[in-house]
This record gives sequence, structure tokens and C-alpha cells, in this order.
Amino acid sequence: MSTQTPDTDTDETDPQAERMARKEARAEERESASSTPDVGEDAITLKVFRYDPEIAEKQEPRFDTFHVPREPGITVLDALIYARDTYDSSLTFRHSCRQAVCGSDALFINGSQRLGCQTQIADLDNSDTVRVEPLPHREVVKDLVVDMDHFYDQMHSVEPYFSPTEEPEGEQLQSRENREKIKMSTRCIWCGACMSSCNIAAGDNQYLGPAAINKAYRFYFDEREDDERQEERLKIIEQEHGVWRCQTQFSCTTVCPKDIPLTEHIQELKREAVKQNLKFW
Repeated sequence: MSTQTPDTDTDETDPQAERMARKEARAEERESASSTPDVGEDAITLKVFRYDPEIAEKQEPRFDTFHVPREPGITVLDALIYARDTYDSSLTFRHSCRQAVCGSDALFINGSQRLGCQTQIADLDNSDTVRVEPLPHREVVKDLVVDMDHFYDQMHSVEPYFSPTEEPEGEQLQSRENREKIKMSTRCIWCGACMSSCNIAAGDNQYLGPAAINKAYRFYFDEREDDERQEERLKIIEQEHGVWRCQTQFSCTTVCPKDIPLTEHIQELKREAVKQNLKFW
């Protein structure tokens, strides 16, 4: 009787082994591309802050360098997306609309708070080397992502909504003149750039900050706000850590991507607080 040995040669392949092989091949391609990028001689040098508290070898903050092809109209966000998709898929940053509306991609670019999607690399003072860091004065979650919870808490603390003490009778109309007065204050996109640039906010964690005070301005000066709610809102912003903490350094106004005159709005609310506290005998 002859004994037949099992045939070890087969046309079938292990799907899991194939996936692992493809993954390793992609990793090798990324590593090779990172070391010898084919982006042309006129490439942009992108230096990006890196930090990952969940991985031991990445817990020490550092900067990684990526080379990005220079193209007409390329923004800092475009460069970051290219670096992530081409070199390192673990590179982490926030972005959404890419039209300077969502406010999610506020970053510290070449030493100033800016929106990544709004910042043309060609417009930077040094367009050959772009240094991208997370917003200062914020806890870094990973790479360029910061914790925004405190910022949102400050925004909500000024009660940024209408809540009349009595039900209004009929439709509440707003004059064109009043709309024009508060128009700029309504453009805030909650990006946090102004708060990050503020030295007072950096040293006083309870300071409402320019964005929250601007939001209070938007409702305080809206003619549809009733007198009682207007007085209550003024009490919120004239507290110890409110408008009086502002030292008119104009840093918030300088970095605002929507050109809101934040410092001017804060000063106007200061004047309102003074007028409310004046007493005549």
C-alpha cells in the first residue's frame, strides 16, 4: 500500500497575510518617499510639531520635517494634508470646511495664530520654510490638536443666545442701523485664535477672553434684547475676570481671521459698564 503525502503547494492565499504584506509595502513606500521626496527643486520645507502621549517613543515633543511641492495657491492646510497623505498617516490636525467658516484649523503658523485653510504659503514672510505648531496656551492632545473645552466653556458662560424675560408680542424686527452696528461681531467662527494670542488669558484661566466678550457684545447691543436681560448680561461681563482684565494690547484684533475689531468691542462694553454704575444726586 502506498502512502500519499499531502500536497503542500496550493493556489489559495491567506487574505490576512495579503493585507499585512500590502500594509508593510505601503509603509516602506512612505518611508522611502520621506527620505527622498520627488517634489522638485523648489519644494516647501514644512516643519510640524509632533507629540503623541499614547506612544512611548513619541511622548517627547519634536518637529518633523516634510518636503511639499510648491504649487500656485497652496495653503498651509493643503501642505499638511499632502504631508499626511504622502509621508505619515498618523499626522493629526483638525480641519473641515476648508473655507474659513468652521474655525477648526486654527494653528500657530510661523509665529502667529492663523487659519490653515486661509493662509497662503506664498503670502508668508518666509515661504520656503513653514513652521506649524498647535495653538499656544492650550493643552496639546496630539500633534496639532489642542483641547478646546475651556474655550467653549468661556463662550457659553456669557449666555450667547436670546432668552427674553417675557414672551415678545409679535415679530421682533431689527433696524438696518442696529444690524450694521453688530454686524462684525456676528462673524466670529469660534476658532480660538484670539484667545490663544491673549497674554491676559494665558495668565488668568478665569478671564472670559475676547471671543466670549465679543459674543456678549453681539447680544447686548442687539435692540431686540430686553432691558432686564441686557442688565443681566452686563453683570456677567463686568465681573472681576471680565472686560476690566483687558489691557488693550490689540493682539486679539491682529490675529482675528474675520477682522472683527475685538478690542474696540471690549472698550465699548467697558464704557457701558461705567455708564450703568454712574449715580447722579
